[in-house]
Amino acid sequence: MRKLGILILCYCLSYNLFGQGKAHSIPFQLTEYNNISVKAILNEKDTVNLMFHSAANFVTLTEEAVSRLKTITFQEKTEGIKSWGGDVNSARFSEKNTLQIGDLTWKDLPLWENKNSGRKTDGKVGIDLFKDKVIELDFEKQVMIVSESLPAKSKKYKKHKLVFENDYMFLEANCKVGDSTLTNRFLIHSGYSGAILFDDAFTGEHKLGEKLKITSEKKLTDSYGNVVKTKQAILPELKIGNETLSNVPVGFFEGAIGRQKMSVLGGEIIKRFSIIIDARREYIYLEPNRLKGMEYAS
Repeated sequence: MRKLGILILCYCLSYNLFGQGKAHSIPFQLTEYNNISVKAILNEKDTVNLMFHSAANFVTLTEEAVSRLKTITFQEKTEGIKSWGGDVNSARFSEKNTLQIGDLTWKDLPLWENKNSGRKTDGKVGIDLFKDKVIELDFEKQVMIVSESLPAKSKKYKKHKLVFENDYMFLEANCKVGDSTLTNRFLIHSGYSGAILFDDAFTGEHKLGEKLKITSEKKLTDSYGNVVKTKQAILPELKIGNETLSNVPVGFFEGAIGRQKMSVLGGEIIKRFSIIIDARREYIYLEPNRLKGMEYAS
């Protein structure tokens, strides 16, 4: 764990070349799996497609991608890397790299290796790469804008309080379950392609398996290969602030209680809003976009 702490410090000290006061536009592709895929250049030679992951802190590459890259050198394995589907994992790391995304460049950047990423991507990039910067996601234009300050358009969006805890961003929303409207806290997780995944405590306390219409069962695999089973159901209403989404597909676990410790708000919901995240990760600004009314993926 001491080695991991040193590496995290190195990650935080790796520097980037941001133009002072300039807004940087980064084109992305919203894949059919709801992944936000950005093109990047690694060590000035290797081209990779990285998934922007709002619930990740490091830059990672998949084992498959690493096998074809020419510029990566790994030092050793590091214990204690966390993923949302399992408790603790070990991963190889590469200590000093250069990463270019759009007109932004990071130097002396550590990278980690893991098994999986969003389909059709070679790895992930987390929000820490844009520390102390405003992040804007425009799903209609498929562009991410990174800037020093909030854009004027944020005044037209609905402002929501974030809970920023252990480098994760959480947002409260209301769920219609039976005759009750229940408030729950959700991890904003752009790496999860589905809509909603409920935590075990919420699932058990409110008997979701009895009160929601079950549609199917499904397996999930996180980036370190941890496999878990989830039941799929329909939530009649999900309300975020004043915005209501109807007949939302949701997932939850039954049996292995305690494994899923946090509820997740995934890409199937996230893409339906234009999003601005403030630099201090205290507030998120949301405005429904033209994707809000589209049919949910099965």
